[in-house]
Amino acid sequence: MSMKVYFEIAPSPDEEQEPQKPGFNALIHEVCVDRGWCGSVVDDQPRHVSMFIPESGPVTADQFVDWLFLAEGIDLLEDVSKWQPHKDALRDIFIRHMGADVVDVHKLKWDFS
Repeated sequence: MSMKVYFEIAPSPDEEQEPQKPGFNALIHEVCVDRGWCGSVVDDQPRHVSMFIPESGPVTADQFVDWLFLAEGIDLLEDVSKWQPHKDALRDIFIRHMGADVVDVHKLKWDFS
């Protein structure tokens, strides 16, 4: 029997948070570090959301959220009512950090500067 456990990691109120660069860096920080949606081991293979980002073209908030679920190994059709609130919240996070519900894929890159 396989079991997955999901939880959110919230920073301690006493912890001083380093400011995140806007855009993709802040998006990944919030969905991965703060909320725990980045990836996992699926069929003995490590997965991360970044593995699903294409080389070129537009990317929608809904596509990105679907990739988060793929990286976690979650079938969204398995229990739609259970996952819909998470999907909606993650979509809103994408739009807040990326500034639109559709962005060019070049905006979905780490900024190490």
